[in-house]
Amino acid sequence: MIALCSAVDQSQMAQPTSKAFSELLGAASRGNASSLGQLLELYRNYLTILAASQLDQRLRRRLNPSDVVQDTMLAAQRGFGEFRGNSEGEMLAWLRQILIRSLHQALDFHLLAKRRDLRREISIEDVGVALNNSAIGRHDVLTDIGPTPSTVAQRREHAVLLADQLATLKTEYRDVIVYRNFQGMSFDAIASAMGKSSGAVRMIWLRAIEKLRAQFELQSENE
Repeated sequence: MIALCSAVDQSQMAQPTSKAFSELLGAASRGNASSLGQLLELYRNYLTILAASQLDQRLRRRLNPSDVVQDTMLAAQRGFGEFRGNSEGEMLAWLRQILIRSLHQALDFHLLAKRRDLRREISIEDVGVALNNSAIGRHDVLTDIGPTPSTVAQRREHAVLLADQLATLKTEYRDVIVYRNFQGMSFDAIASAMGKSSGAVRMIWLRAIEKLRAQFELQSENE
């Protein structure tokens, strides 16, 4: 299970404009803790998807992506004085680096107990490269859903928009998209991970993509 903000939470969160981002960043830079909290919270879904995409089903039984993200958020709060950027793209790059460190620390902790097993499941040395090159960070991700509304894309980073939309989907829809589109798993492998038949997984994936497409279309109409 990939725990993101609930659909209810997302429906109550207005998509911030670049002006709103700048205002939150400015206030946070002046030491406003509340603004910093709001600023970082904008990227919880994004970071959760990135973390989940790096952990296979076996590893997720030992590491919860949400716990790794929480550690990342706390580290970002403590180290915010080190951030020197002024754009959302720079903010994402900075948060990704913190997430990489949090993953390393979490893996190192588990490696002390089960070093040999975890070495077979994930290459720690590849985590940083995988995060920076993750599919969610590219504009051509999930081409099945078509392009995001241009006016929205100009306001928010595409990867953040996508993660926020994924957060509104039910759990099995989110899981199958992460498995298929971000981890590149076969339908047979996904079926094994989800405890379903391959045919059922294919149908769930098609419904999930269609739901995601519909949400982007609705967002476009409301712009």
